[in-house]
Amino acid sequence: MSERTLVSQLQSREDGPVSVSGWVETVRDQKKVQFVILRDETGAVQLVNPATRPDPEASGQDADALALTALISELSTGTFLTVTGELKHDERVKLGGVEIKIRSLEIAASALPETPIAADSGLDKRMDWRFIDLRQRRNALIFRISTTLEHAMRSYWIERDYVELHTPKLMDSPAEGNAELFALEYFGDQTAYLAQSPQHYKQMAQAAGFGKIFEIGDVFRADPSFTSRHATEFTSVDAEISWIDSYEDVAAMQEELIATAFAAVKEKHGAEIEELFGQTIEVPTLPFPRIPLAEAREIVKARGYEIPRTDGDLDPEGERQVSAHVKETYGSDFVFVTDYHPEIRPFYHMRNAETGLTASYDLLYRGTEITTGAQREHRIDVLEAQALEKGLSLEGLAHYLDFFRYGVPPHGGFGMGLARVLMLMLGQDSIREVTFLFRGPTRLAP
Repeated sequence: MSERTLVSQLQSREDGPVSVSGWVETVRDQKKVQFVILRDETGAVQLVNPATRPDPEASGQDADALALTALISELSTGTFLTVTGELKHDERVKLGGVEIKIRSLEIAASALPETPIAADSGLDKRMDWRFIDLRQRRNALIFRISTTLEHAMRSYWIERDYVELHTPKLMDSPAEGNAELFALEYFGDQTAYLAQSPQHYKQMAQAAGFGKIFEIGDVFRADPSFTSRHATEFTSVDAEISWIDSYEDVAAMQEELIATAFAAVKEKHGAEIEELFGQTIEVPTLPFPRIPLAEAREIVKARGYEIPRTDGDLDPEGERQVSAHVKETYGSDFVFVTDYHPEIRPFYHMRNAETGLTASYDLLYRGTEITTGAQREHRIDVLEAQALEKGLSLEGLAHYLDFFRYGVPPHGGFGMGLARVLMLMLGQDSIREVTFLFRGPTRLAP
């Protein structure tokens, strides 16, 4: 590779020769001078060229200068190129206080002159041309934030001796029931299912004696929802730990994980997030408030909203009302809603012997659920009874139930939607904005 200087490195370099590569963001082709804004993955810089125009009355015009001026005049937005020239620090230059006087310009790949999307294009149109949409500094920043967030979570776990797993995404039987599953042909007469959760495999790791595990990976839901927070393929952040006393051990680990990850994002990207998204990253104070579901429903009712659901769960507006109450009362963007009825929880959630409620929680962040967590039932006889109660076939769960026939320690864990966290952190209206390539009921491309 030839020596290339990133735009972010220019301010620290001395004046002199430099080579930069990126794509054309704008061209201002004035009579006497040409300006090109070149952007790379780290920022943007102003390029300048004193224009040399053809003059029939002038003799001995510089052919190279004429060719360079003509080439710049023809540049289209999105063209990828390499420029060599003279770097000059100049505080009058608004864009970073530096500019480069172009000496030579080499086009790597030209772009068509008409860009298919504009700043005011609708979300679906932008998703059609996502690779162009992501050239914007604001949109590209999302994925640097995501990288920092994931790295901080991984570091938290690895420093505490967790094992990272990569569980299969093809399964021979449903993980949590028959709903919301994508089925596909698998070598003739076999049917495979895309994993809607790594749940069973996380628990298998507890049976294997791994103790503490995590995974950040894709999951699939055949859910025909068109809401701003649903997708048919998304990244799930999962963890499972052994030898817990209650779901509180899981919740305490998760809130510490989130606080650690938010602190990393604030330190590295806080200023840019404030500039480009108008959001201040607040590192949450621990512990997060805990509110039993029954109390949460009473809070919602007292705020004047009647939850239309008949199963006893919160609906999206109910979640927003609970979060508003918590923000007003405790100053927290996060709240654990606990003690769910078994009818609205999976069969493998442990139940409290006294109340009959599940040892589980949902974590709400800024009015939206981002996590379900629980202590799991590890006693085989209880687990089988709860599966039958849910109308599930023990035969279909045979591989899963085998884990518990040979001993599993008390354990629990959670699953968290990465895109929802990013959406809410950055104040966006849809997870489409924070997903590299969104997949939904009507979108399979690009």
